[in-house]
Amino acid sequence: MGRRWPLLSLHLNLMKYTLDATNQSLGRLASKVAILLRGKNLASYMPNELPDNEVIVKNLKSAKFTGSKFDQKKYYHYSGYHSGIKARKLSELWESKPDHVLRQMVYRMLPVNRTRDKIIKNLKFN
Repeated sequence: MGRRWPLLSLHLNLMKYTLDATNQSLGRLASKVAILLRGKNLASYMPNELPDNEVIVKNLKSAKFTGSKFDQKKYYHYSGYHSGIKARKLSELWESKPDHVLRQMVYRMLPVNRTRDKIIKNLKFN
């Protein structure tokens, strides 16, 4: 039997990406951010290694929503108790915390495993 060599990981320097959210649809922006955070745009992509990518989103307040989602979409939160379901409209959340809305969208696009919480920490807002 031949020898098995360990995979040599390429430790690249921290890569910073800056995205401008002006007049971009929020869902398409979130999918771009998720791809960049995982490092799937690089030729050295390995699913079992954490990439050193940082994504900075600018002008988030000027992003656009398509259709009537802004007024009709609701986010639900259930506390676990009887009658503990709460609903908030997207318009309410967007007025108070627009970065939280995008962060949750990207978080749900990342793979559900132990690296998810570590990857989302590399998303910054300006």
